[in-house]
Formats: sequence, structure tokens, C-alpha cells
Amino acid sequence: MQCTNCGTVLPAGARFCPICGTPVSATPPSATGPTTLLDTSFQDFDQRAGARLDLPEPTVVASGEGKTGIDYQIVGTTMQAVIIQLEPGQTIFSETGGMAWMSGNVIMNTTTGGGGGLGGMIGGLVKRALSGESLFIVDYTVQAGRGLIAFASEFPGKIIPLHLGAGQSLIMQRDAFMCAEKTVSLDIHFRRNLGSGLFGGEGFILQRVTGPGVAFAELDGEIVEYTLEAGQVLKVDTGHVAMYEPTVQFDVEMIRGFRNILFGGEGLFLATLRGPGRVWLQTMPAMNLAKKLANYLPRAGGSNSGSQGGLGNLGNLGNFFGGD
Repeated sequence: MQCTNCGTVLPAGARFCPICGTPVSATPPSATGPTTLLDTSFQDFDQRAGARLDLPEPTVVASGEGKTGIDYQIVGTTMQAVIIQLEPGQTIFSETGGMAWMSGNVIMNTTTGGGGGLGGMIGGLVKRALSGESLFIVDYTVQAGRGLIAFASEFPGKIIPLHLGAGQSLIMQRDAFMCAEKTVSLDIHFRRNLGSGLFGGEGFILQRVTGPGVAFAELDGEIVEYTLEAGQVLKVDTGHVAMYEPTVQFDVEMIRGFRNILFGGEGLFLATLRGPGRVWLQTMPAMNLAKKLANYLPRAGGSNSGSQGGLGNLGNLGNFFGGD
């Protein structure tokens, strides 16, 4: 920095020019200067006026290859995406509306996912209608060159690649399935127990994927894995059950104790997972977050079901800022 009167180079932190005594006025930093980075993930980002904008590549948390030879990368930390490279003849399928972006040479083909023939089409539609999922499956393939397709998560959490062997199955919560190789079978899974269907948090129907091939599941929050021995029981709040092996028995039991029911704050039911097999639990179920946020949303007539302090007053901000 220089003195505005005599041009003398000023020492750092000087309040007056040491030569002429002119006060040093604080000048704001130039809007066209280099960017000061506080996030270390952007350490290679140096944007200057008129220069090419080059953002750093996203963090790659996992990469691999599928049974059919597809290459994939899972990028991001909180809101992740899986980016898949397709060669001619390779196919990825997902439910409708799952694709985030793709290259121009990727071809879409929408089907019912029920196999060939009229009976298979109708059967596929009925199954998917019962499950509450989208009625159709979309195949993505390329005929020439290398193609790229990406699927992005809809909720903060983790994208898990599931490398399934021939005949190997996993059962997951509804909406967890993102996409899979065409060699993978996607089906619905009915809970046989009436109680687990009514009170298990996801209804009677879950999703079941069967190998061979790689499938991708989207789970909520962080993921915790447990291996249960034969007869070992794990009791879980129903919304936290993300995925489990078919050998695990899923059931629902009522919480015991009058005071526990009234004052325990855990509802009436807990999920019981009985081994043998592995289970995967999620730390932030979307349904639990939705219930929490609902407490702060305004109700009809201007009333607010949340507390009057903190975020509970957000429902009134519309009136404060000019709402009718």
C-alpha cells in the first residue's frame, strides 16, 4: 500500500505515512482481485477477473467396475452422485426420474420392468403399483462410443455400491434403489408379518435386489453396519432400518410398560432384527426429518404447531416481510 499524498510505500499496519504524516485510510479489497479461500477443498481454485473459470474436481469417495465392465465413481460428501461410464452394449437401468445428467449418445428405453410378453408387462405394472414406486423402468445404453450417465442423491446421506454375486440378494427400504446393471433383478419384497407391515415404518412392501452385478442404493445420513449371530436380536426405531440380508428376520413388537409408552417418546413400536445376517442402519431417516420440520410449519388459520421461540417463528416471517 502507498501513501495517497507522497507515494511512499507504507509498512503493514501503518496508520500514518512516516514521511508526510498523512492518515492512512482503509481501502476495500478490489472486486477483481484473487479469491481468498477458506475451504481447503478449493485449494486449487484461483479465479481472477477475465481468466478461465476452473473449479476443482469433486471428491471421489469410491470407484470400481461392475460385472458387465461398467466403470463408476461416487463423488461428493453430503449430497453424493454416482457417475457411470458405459461402453457399447452395456446397460444401466433405474426407476423413472432417477437420472441426473448424461452424454448425448446415451439412449433411453422405458419399459415396465416385468419381462417379455403381455403377461410380464402387466405383472410388472401391478407389482410396481403395489409397491408405490414409479410404474416404469428406464434402460440407458450406448450404441457407439463411450457414454456417461449420472444419478444424484435426493437426500443427505451415502450412495452404497452393492456388488452382488449370482443369486445374492439384499432387502432395502423403499426408495433406496438408485440404479443397477441390467444383470441385476429388482423386485418387491412383501413382509409376511401383519404387524411389521402395519407398523414397520415402510408398509408391507420393500425393495429386493438380486445379483449378479452391481446395484447402487441411496441411504439416509451415515450408515452403521452390524453382523448378527443366529438368534441375536437388535431393536431399532423403525425408520432407521435401511437394509438387511434375507437371512435376517424382521418383525415389530410393541414397547412394554405403561410409562414407557406414555412418556418414553419412542412411539408404540420398535423393529426387531433377528440374526443370523448383516443389517445396515441409517442415522437420519427422511421421514424423521420431515416430522421434525413439520412441527415448525404454519398451519391453516395462521397457527403454528411449533414452539413460539427459535425456528417456531419462521412461519410468521411471511407476514413480517409483506405477506398478506
